[in-house]
Amino acid sequence: MRKVRWIGALLVALLALAGCGRADESESADTAKGTIGISMPTKSSERWVADGQNMVDQFEALGYQTDLQYGDDVVQNQVSQIENMITKGVQLLVIAPIDGSSLTSTLQNAKANNIPVISYDRLIKGTPDVDYYATFDNFKVGVLQANYIVEQLKPGQGAGPFNIELFAGSPDDNNSIYFFDGAMSVLAPHIDRGEFVVRSGQTNFDQVATLRWDGGLAQSRMDNLLSQAYTTVPVHAVLSPYDGISRGVISALKSAGYGNAAKPLPIVTGQDAELASVQSIVAGEQTQTVFKDTRELAKAAVQESDAVLTGGEPMVNDTETYDNGVKVVPSYLLQPVSVDKSNYKQVLVDSGYYSEAQVQ
Repeated sequence: MRKVRWIGALLVALLALAGCGRADESESADTAKGTIGISMPTKSSERWVADGQNMVDQFEALGYQTDLQYGDDVVQNQVSQIENMITKGVQLLVIAPIDGSSLTSTLQNAKANNIPVISYDRLIKGTPDVDYYATFDNFKVGVLQANYIVEQLKPGQGAGPFNIELFAGSPDDNNSIYFFDGAMSVLAPHIDRGEFVVRSGQTNFDQVATLRWDGGLAQSRMDNLLSQAYTTVPVHAVLSPYDGISRGVISALKSAGYGNAAKPLPIVTGQDAELASVQSIVAGEQTQTVFKDTRELAKAAVQESDAVLTGGEPMVNDTETYDNGVKVVPSYLLQPVSVDKSNYKQVLVDSGYYSEAQVQ
């Protein structure tokens, strides 16, 4: 009887050891690919939250671990977070910079530790130590916004001239100038012909830029424009490069009495199809936004990253456009889509980006 009990105990111990061995092997398999450091600029914009989570999901589906950090729009926060990721020995960094020119010495450290870098949506500038770039066709974003204004107002076809005002993005974000240049490639000829009138006289990028894409700053600037240039005449359109800025602009317009039959809101463009702005479009306030499917952008960045680490071929369809001041960064550009009340269901709901209940 004692012998039977001894044999039973031995079997239990052996099974326990075998189980431990399998757990160790499983844990080793799960961590074999290492950790990807993902550095996003802020949680204040819902699109960056979506970008980060999309990449986490897709990297982990490929067997990587992830370290996702948000810089809260503070450059030094982001620098410290990236340096900490380097110290912890991440396999690769995916970075959407707060300030595209602030990471030169940090990425020198990444290079010294053989850590590749993927620039995500915002170009990292002033360094050779960035390997690939995943973004959208940013010039086209501006073209879509400006074309929408032209299509709605139809300058030169009998009506007009029309009063418009211009807003641009943050001067420390390389994309801002692409958005603005794209828009002005469409708008400038109409301004030169007097079909569009910028009553404030502010038409240069430096005059209309909005630091950190701040909707509050945009609202204050729109308040000033309305009180200085539009006390007796209406504004017919506002070029806004981003939904957060658009919402600030609309708040200023509504405070000035716009938004009724006697004084309708002007055309207001936007970008990113943030839920609050899509709801605003459905409600008849914001007029348009440019949809950039962050699911597809994340997929492009993850493909580039995995290819770099596994010896594959990173997706690239542009090797000329994105010069960061030191090198032309090989890039993969996705196509943006203009969205308004007429097509939001097809583009956003039918694709599963939002549900119908969310946008109402």
